Amino acid sequence: MSSQASHPKPSVLGTKAAPSSSFIRKLLKYRYYYALLLPGLIYFIVFKYIPMGGVIIAFKDYKLTQGVIGSPWVGLKWFRILWSTGDFWNALYNTLLISFYKLIFGFPAPIALAILLNEVIHRRFKRIIQSILYFPHFLSWIVLGGILFAILSPGTGLISWLGFSSSPLMQPQSFRSLLVVSHIWKEVGWGTVIYLAAIAGINPEMYEAARMDGANRFRLISHVTLPAISGTIVIMLILRTGQILSAGFDQVFILSNDVVLHVADILDTYVYRVGLSLGRFSIATAAGLFQSLAGLLLLLFTNWLARLFSDQGLW
Repeated sequence: MSSQASHPKPSVLGTKAAPSSSFIRKLLKYRYYYALLLPGLIYFIVFKYIPMGGVIIAFKDYKLTQGVIGSPWVGLKWFRILWSTGDFWNALYNTLLISFYKLIFGFPAPIALAILLNEVIHRRFKRIIQSILYFPHFLSWIVLGGILFAILSPGTGLISWLGFSSSPLMQPQSFRSLLVVSHIWKEVGWGTVIYLAAIAGINPEMYEAARMDGANRFRLISHVTLPAISGTIVIMLILRTGQILSAGFDQVFILSNDVVLHVADILDTYVYRVGLSLGRFSIATAAGLFQSLAGLLLLLFTNWLARLFSDQGLW
Protein backbone atom coordinates (compact mmCIF):
# COMPACT_ATOMS: atom_id res chain seq x y z
CA MET A 1 0.00 0.00 0.00
CA SER A 2 2.79 2.39 0.88
CA SER A 3 4.56 1.74 -2.41
CA GLN A 4 1.40 2.49 -4.32
CA ALA A 5 0.88 5.68 -2.34
CA SER A 6 4.44 6.84 -2.94
CA HIS A 7 4.15 6.35 -6.69
CA PRO A 8 0.75 7.69 -7.73
CA LYS A 9 -0.43 7.12 -11.27
CA PRO A 10 -0.42 10.14 -13.57
CA SER A 11 -3.82 11.71 -13.94
CA VAL A 12 -5.76 11.51 -17.18
CA LEU A 13 -5.88 15.28 -17.27
CA GLY A 14 -2.10 15.44 -17.23
CA THR A 15 -1.70 13.04 -20.15
CA LYS A 16 -4.20 14.99 -22.24
CA ALA A 17 -2.56 18.32 -21.53
CA ALA A 18 0.88 17.15 -22.65
CA PRO A 19 0.31 17.38 -26.43
CA SER A 20 -1.16 20.89 -26.22
CA SER A 21 1.70 22.11 -24.02
CA SER A 22 4.18 20.58 -26.44
CA PHE A 23 2.48 22.39 -29.31
CA ILE A 24 2.63 25.68 -27.42
CA ARG A 25 6.33 25.20 -26.71
CA LYS A 26 7.05 24.52 -30.38
CA LEU A 27 4.94 27.51 -31.36
CA LEU A 28 6.90 29.78 -29.02
CA LYS A 29 10.21 28.30 -30.09
CA TYR A 30 9.59 28.87 -33.82
CA ARG A 31 7.44 31.99 -33.42
CA TYR A 32 9.56 34.03 -35.80
CA TYR A 33 9.16 31.44 -38.57
CA TYR A 34 5.40 31.34 -38.05
CA ALA A 35 5.34 35.13 -38.14
CA LEU A 36 6.61 34.96 -41.71
CA LEU A 37 3.40 33.15 -42.65
CA LEU A 38 1.16 35.91 -41.34
CA PRO A 39 1.19 38.14 -44.47
CA GLY A 40 0.17 35.25 -46.69
CA LEU A 41 -2.42 34.08 -44.18
CA ILE A 42 -3.91 37.56 -43.90
CA TYR A 43 -3.98 37.88 -47.70
CA PHE A 44 -5.95 34.67 -48.16
CA ILE A 45 -8.36 35.50 -45.33
CA VAL A 46 -9.08 39.04 -46.56
CA PHE A 47 -9.12 38.50 -50.31
CA LYS A 48 -10.11 34.83 -50.64
CA TYR A 49 -12.19 33.63 -47.70
CA ILE A 50 -14.10 36.73 -46.60
CA PRO A 51 -15.41 37.44 -50.15
CA MET A 52 -16.87 33.91 -50.20
CA GLY A 53 -19.74 35.28 -48.16
CA GLY A 54 -20.89 37.12 -51.26
CA VAL A 55 -21.90 33.91 -53.01
CA ILE A 56 -25.29 34.11 -51.30
CA ILE A 57 -26.13 36.74 -53.92
CA ALA A 58 -26.55 33.84 -56.35
CA PHE A 59 -29.55 32.69 -54.29
CA LYS A 60 -31.08 36.13 -53.80
CA ASP A 61 -32.75 38.79 -55.91
CA TYR A 62 -29.95 41.21 -55.13
CA LYS A 63 -30.73 44.92 -55.13
CA LEU A 64 -28.13 47.58 -54.36
CA THR A 65 -30.63 49.56 -52.34
CA GLN A 66 -31.55 46.54 -50.15
CA GLY A 67 -28.06 45.16 -49.70
CA VAL A 68 -26.93 41.54 -49.46
CA ILE A 69 -28.81 40.76 -46.25
CA GLY A 70 -32.00 42.62 -47.11
CA SER A 71 -32.47 41.19 -50.60
CA PRO A 72 -35.12 38.43 -50.81
CA TRP A 73 -34.23 34.77 -51.30
CA VAL A 74 -35.14 33.23 -54.66
CA GLY A 75 -33.50 29.80 -54.37
CA LEU A 76 -32.15 28.37 -57.64
CA LYS A 77 -33.95 30.86 -59.85
CA TRP A 78 -30.80 32.40 -61.31
CA PHE A 79 -29.24 29.01 -61.99
CA ARG A 80 -32.33 27.95 -63.99
CA ILE A 81 -32.20 31.19 -65.95
CA LEU A 82 -28.47 30.78 -66.46
CA TRP A 83 -28.76 27.24 -67.80
CA SER A 84 -31.51 28.28 -70.21
CA THR A 85 -29.37 31.05 -71.72
CA GLY A 86 -27.57 30.33 -74.98
CA ASP A 87 -24.81 32.84 -74.27
CA PHE A 88 -23.83 30.96 -71.11
CA TRP A 89 -23.50 27.62 -72.92
CA ASN A 90 -21.54 29.29 -75.72
CA ALA A 91 -19.17 30.81 -73.13
CA LEU A 92 -18.83 27.42 -71.41
CA TYR A 93 -18.07 25.72 -74.74
CA ASN A 94 -15.45 28.33 -75.64
CA THR A 95 -13.88 28.06 -72.18
CA LEU A 96 -13.55 24.29 -72.37
CA LEU A 97 -12.26 24.36 -75.93
CA ILE A 98 -9.66 27.09 -75.36
CA SER A 99 -8.52 25.51 -72.08
CA PHE A 100 -8.28 22.11 -73.77
CA TYR A 101 -6.09 23.55 -76.52
CA LYS A 102 -3.89 25.27 -73.97
CA LEU A 103 -3.62 22.04 -71.98
CA ILE A 104 -2.77 19.87 -74.98
CA PHE A 105 -0.27 22.22 -76.58
CA GLY A 106 0.80 24.43 -73.67
CA PHE A 107 1.31 21.92 -70.88
CA PRO A 108 4.03 19.78 -72.59
CA ALA A 109 5.85 22.85 -73.91
CA PRO A 110 7.70 23.84 -70.68
CA ILE A 111 8.58 20.18 -70.03
CA ALA A 112 10.20 19.84 -73.45
CA LEU A 113 11.88 23.24 -73.12
CA ALA A 114 13.26 22.39 -69.66
CA ILE A 115 14.75 19.16 -70.99
CA LEU A 116 16.33 21.02 -73.91
CA LEU A 117 17.76 23.70 -71.60
CA ASN A 118 19.13 21.00 -69.33
CA GLU A 119 21.09 19.62 -72.26
CA VAL A 120 22.81 22.96 -72.93
CA ILE A 121 26.40 22.71 -71.69
CA HIS A 122 27.53 26.34 -72.05
CA ARG A 123 26.30 28.02 -68.85
CA ARG A 124 26.48 31.63 -70.05
CA PHE A 125 24.55 30.86 -73.20
CA LYS A 126 22.01 28.92 -71.13
CA ARG A 127 21.45 31.88 -68.79
CA ILE A 128 20.97 34.27 -71.70
CA ILE A 129 18.39 31.98 -73.29
CA GLN A 130 16.58 31.56 -69.97
CA SER A 131 16.42 35.32 -69.41
CA ILE A 132 14.95 35.82 -72.89
CA LEU A 133 12.37 33.09 -72.29
CA TYR A 134 11.43 34.36 -68.81
CA PHE A 135 10.94 37.98 -69.87
CA PRO A 136 7.41 37.76 -71.42
CA HIS A 137 6.03 36.33 -68.18
CA PHE A 138 6.73 39.60 -66.36
CA LEU A 139 4.84 41.67 -68.93
CA SER A 140 1.13 42.22 -68.46
CA TRP A 141 -1.35 41.26 -71.14
CA ILE A 142 -1.95 44.95 -71.77
CA VAL A 143 1.65 45.34 -72.90
CA LEU A 144 1.69 42.08 -74.81
CA GLY A 145 -1.68 42.92 -76.35
CA GLY A 146 -0.23 46.20 -77.62
CA ILE A 147 2.71 44.31 -79.11
CA LEU A 148 0.39 41.83 -80.82
CA PHE A 149 -1.81 44.63 -82.15
CA ALA A 150 1.27 46.37 -83.52
CA ILE A 151 2.52 43.18 -85.19
CA LEU A 152 -0.83 41.95 -86.49
CA SER A 153 -2.37 45.21 -87.67
CA PRO A 154 -3.21 44.73 -91.37
CA GLY A 155 -2.26 48.27 -92.35
CA THR A 156 0.96 49.06 -90.51
CA GLY A 157 1.97 45.84 -88.78
CA LEU A 158 4.47 43.17 -89.70
CA ILE A 159 1.68 40.98 -91.04
CA SER A 160 1.10 43.36 -93.95
CA TRP A 161 4.76 43.00 -94.96
CA LEU A 162 4.24 39.25 -95.21
CA GLY A 163 1.39 39.71 -97.68
CA PHE A 164 -1.60 39.07 -95.40
CA SER A 165 -4.61 41.28 -96.02
CA SER A 166 -6.43 40.65 -92.71
CA SER A 167 -5.38 40.20 -89.11
CA PRO A 168 -5.89 36.95 -87.14
CA LEU A 169 -7.39 39.17 -84.45
CA MET A 170 -10.34 39.79 -86.77
CA GLN A 171 -10.75 36.22 -88.04
CA PRO A 172 -12.95 33.90 -85.91
CA GLN A 173 -11.41 30.76 -87.41
CA SER A 174 -7.89 31.70 -86.32
CA PHE A 175 -8.51 33.66 -83.12
CA ARG A 176 -8.43 30.66 -80.78
CA SER A 177 -5.13 29.52 -82.29
CA LEU A 178 -3.75 32.99 -81.67
CA LEU A 179 -4.82 32.75 -78.03
CA VAL A 180 -3.02 29.43 -77.57
CA VAL A 181 0.17 30.54 -79.33
CA SER A 182 0.38 33.84 -77.44
CA HIS A 183 -0.29 32.05 -74.13
CA ILE A 184 2.57 29.62 -74.80
CA TRP A 185 4.83 32.49 -75.83
CA LYS A 186 4.15 34.31 -72.55
CA GLU A 187 4.27 31.42 -70.06
CA VAL A 188 6.47 28.67 -71.52
CA GLY A 189 9.72 30.15 -70.23
CA TRP A 190 8.48 30.68 -66.69
CA GLY A 191 6.95 27.20 -66.66
CA THR A 192 10.39 25.67 -67.09
CA VAL A 193 11.53 26.90 -63.64
CA ILE A 194 9.77 24.11 -61.72
CA TYR A 195 10.86 21.39 -64.12
CA LEU A 196 14.47 22.57 -64.18
CA ALA A 197 14.46 22.49 -60.37
CA ALA A 198 13.09 18.93 -60.49
CA ILE A 199 15.74 17.90 -63.02
CA ALA A 200 18.48 19.45 -60.87
CA GLY A 201 17.42 17.16 -58.02
CA ILE A 202 18.04 13.98 -60.00
CA ASN A 203 20.93 11.91 -58.70
CA PRO A 204 23.84 12.19 -61.20
CA GLU A 205 24.76 8.57 -60.51
CA MET A 206 21.61 7.52 -62.36
CA TYR A 207 22.92 9.19 -65.52
CA GLU A 208 26.36 7.63 -65.03
CA ALA A 209 24.87 4.17 -64.63
CA ALA A 210 22.76 4.64 -67.76
CA ARG A 211 25.78 5.82 -69.77
CA MET A 212 27.75 2.76 -68.65
CA ASP A 213 24.90 0.64 -70.03
CA GLY A 214 25.31 2.34 -73.41
CA ALA A 215 22.42 4.84 -73.23
CA ASN A 216 22.61 7.84 -75.56
CA ARG A 217 21.05 11.25 -74.83
CA PHE A 218 17.58 10.26 -75.99
CA ARG A 219 17.72 7.16 -73.80
CA LEU A 220 18.84 9.26 -70.85
CA ILE A 221 15.89 11.58 -71.32
CA SER A 222 13.29 8.83 -71.78
CA HIS A 223 14.61 6.40 -69.14
CA VAL A 224 16.09 8.71 -66.48
CA THR A 225 14.92 12.31 -66.75
CA LEU A 226 11.23 11.83 -67.54
CA PRO A 227 10.61 9.06 -64.95
CA ALA A 228 12.43 11.08 -62.29
CA ILE A 229 10.26 14.18 -62.80
CA SER A 230 7.01 12.30 -63.42
CA GLY A 231 5.76 13.17 -59.92
CA THR A 232 6.25 16.88 -60.59
CA ILE A 233 4.51 16.54 -63.94
CA VAL A 234 1.50 14.87 -62.32
CA ILE A 235 1.22 17.55 -59.63
CA MET A 236 1.38 20.34 -62.21
CA LEU A 237 -1.21 18.52 -64.34
CA ILE A 238 -3.56 18.28 -61.36
CA LEU A 239 -3.19 21.99 -60.64
CA ARG A 240 -3.68 22.87 -64.31
CA THR A 241 -6.80 20.73 -64.56
CA GLY A 242 -8.34 22.63 -61.66
CA GLN A 243 -8.01 25.81 -63.76
CA ILE A 244 -9.54 24.35 -66.91
CA LEU A 245 -12.66 26.50 -66.51
CA SER A 246 -10.51 29.62 -66.34
CA ALA A 247 -9.23 30.23 -69.84
CA GLY A 248 -7.49 33.51 -69.06
CA PHE A 249 -9.63 36.61 -68.54
CA ASP A 250 -6.87 39.19 -69.12
CA GLN A 251 -5.76 37.68 -72.40
CA VAL A 252 -9.23 37.25 -73.89
CA PHE A 253 -10.47 40.61 -72.64
CA ILE A 254 -7.53 42.47 -74.19
CA LEU A 255 -7.38 40.63 -77.52
CA SER A 256 -11.05 39.99 -78.28
CA ASN A 257 -13.46 42.25 -80.15
CA ASP A 258 -17.06 42.18 -81.37
CA VAL A 259 -16.12 40.37 -84.58
CA VAL A 260 -14.73 37.31 -82.75
CA LEU A 261 -16.91 37.53 -79.64
CA HIS A 262 -18.87 34.34 -80.43
CA VAL A 263 -15.65 32.29 -80.47
CA ALA A 264 -13.77 34.26 -77.79
CA ASP A 265 -16.37 34.78 -75.07
CA ILE A 266 -15.44 32.65 -72.04
CA LEU A 267 -17.01 32.28 -68.59
CA ASP A 268 -14.78 34.97 -67.07
CA THR A 269 -15.68 37.57 -69.70
CA TYR A 270 -19.31 36.46 -69.54
CA VAL A 271 -19.40 37.10 -65.78
CA TYR A 272 -17.72 40.47 -66.30
CA ARG A 273 -20.10 41.49 -69.07
CA VAL A 274 -23.28 40.36 -67.33
CA GLY A 275 -22.28 41.44 -63.82
CA LEU A 276 -20.48 44.75 -64.27
CA SER A 277 -21.62 45.93 -67.69
CA LEU A 278 -25.29 44.94 -67.40
CA GLY A 279 -25.55 45.14 -63.61
CA ARG A 280 -27.10 41.67 -63.20
CA PHE A 281 -25.05 40.76 -60.15
CA SER A 282 -27.06 37.72 -59.05
CA ILE A 283 -26.86 35.83 -62.33
CA ALA A 284 -23.17 36.75 -62.70
CA THR A 285 -22.52 35.38 -59.20
CA ALA A 286 -24.41 32.20 -60.10
CA ALA A 287 -22.20 31.77 -63.18
CA GLY A 288 -19.05 32.34 -61.12
CA LEU A 289 -20.19 29.88 -58.44
CA PHE A 290 -20.93 27.26 -61.08
CA GLN A 291 -17.47 27.82 -62.56
CA SER A 292 -15.75 27.42 -59.18
CA LEU A 293 -17.66 24.28 -58.19
CA ALA A 294 -17.06 22.64 -61.57
CA GLY A 295 -13.36 23.45 -61.33
CA LEU A 296 -13.22 21.94 -57.83
CA LEU A 297 -14.85 18.72 -59.06
CA LEU A 298 -12.39 18.50 -61.96
CA LEU A 299 -9.51 19.01 -59.54
CA LEU A 300 -10.73 16.24 -57.23
CA PHE A 301 -11.33 13.89 -60.16
CA THR A 302 -7.85 14.47 -61.59
CA ASN A 303 -6.30 13.94 -58.16
CA TRP A 304 -8.20 10.66 -57.75
CA LEU A 305 -7.17 9.54 -61.24
CA ALA A 306 -3.52 10.38 -60.56
CA ARG A 307 -3.57 8.36 -57.33
CA LEU A 308 -5.21 5.45 -59.13
CA PHE A 309 -2.53 5.38 -61.81
CA SER A 310 0.20 5.77 -59.21
CA ASP A 311 -1.09 2.86 -57.14
CA GLN A 312 -1.17 0.68 -60.22
CA GLY A 313 2.41 1.62 -61.09
CA LEU A 314 1.55 3.31 -64.38
CA TRP A 315 4.02 6.08 -63.51
